[in-house]
Amino acid sequence: MKRSAESNSAAAKNREDEIHQILEILHKWGIHTLGQLVRLDKEQLRARLGPEAVRMWERANGQSNRPLKLVRQPESFEESFEFENEIETAEPLLFMLRRFLQQFFFRLSAIYLVTKELRLQITFSNKQHYERCFKIPQPTNDVDLLFQMLHTHLENFKSEYPITAVSLEAKPTKASQQQFGLFEIPLRDPNQLYETLARLIALLGSDRVGTPVLEETHRSDAFQIEPFSCEAGESVVPSGEPPDALRTAHTTTALRRFRPAVSASVFLSENIPAHLRSAKVNGKVAQQSGPYRASGNWWDEKIWSRSEWDLQLENDILVRCHKSGEIWAIDGVYD
Repeated sequence: MKRSAESNSAAAKNREDEIHQILEILHKWGIHTLGQLVRLDKEQLRARLGPEAVRMWERANGQSNRPLKLVRQPESFEESFEFENEIETAEPLLFMLRRFLQQFFFRLSAIYLVTKELRLQITFSNKQHYERCFKIPQPTNDVDLLFQMLHTHLENFKSEYPITAVSLEAKPTKASQQQFGLFEIPLRDPNQLYETLARLIALLGSDRVGTPVLEETHRSDAFQIEPFSCEAGESVVPSGEPPDALRTAHTTTALRRFRPAVSASVFLSENIPAHLRSAKVNGKVAQQSGPYRASGNWWDEKIWSRSEWDLQLENDILVRCHKSGEIWAIDGVYD
């Protein structure tokens, strides 16, 4: 991009120099007015001074068309207000935000657009800024709904310094229209769902609310919490074939996991489990399978290693247990 801009600038400079040279030559010929220029022969002028002189001759004769292109600047939907006095309560702030949303409603509705995103900025007395982006799951211009989203966030908002100014920006988009199929189940109210999630995050913290995602590791039950996201119009379409997990459940044994794992005491005989004792399951081991050893993260402080066993007790209870270091625990019971 930088190289292209430099080349364009150089081309414009060369053209200006060429026009200046042509004008000097025309002045030496005694050509000082447009009337004198148009009396010259076009082809003779091209042969002596080149195509740039011809373009000047065409403009003087009114033969050059330069249509005017209308360029519309992207309209900005942003409102701001600077308070005369520093404020320390939420009421004046909420009053101005609702007024901003009403302005957005009239302006966006007039051009058939809706709000897909709100960007809030709060300025404090120490000149610092607080910014927060609110993505609207289902774009809308409903003032009450958008205001409730801002109000929910500001209910638990705290600052060390008074507020001196506030601004709100709305990102517009076209209203989405989607026709669902006969067996599709859309999300009933995406905005209400995200409002509930915002309240849960305020109460529990952002690291405890979201979607659990399995980590790329062989470590049992290793997962992380990612922010919950559900696009508007997302649906679940049942198919004629059952999913793989459902088919597997009908043909294999299911492990009912204990969360967290139950602490246990295991008595060994020649390094093989012989008796199991715990708060949930007790008994002598009739058959065993294992150990199944796994380890990982040997390169950092999260190193882990465990040995898993499948044990069948005398009372026909089949359990999965593991040993990590010198600690035994029961992961679950097989159906």
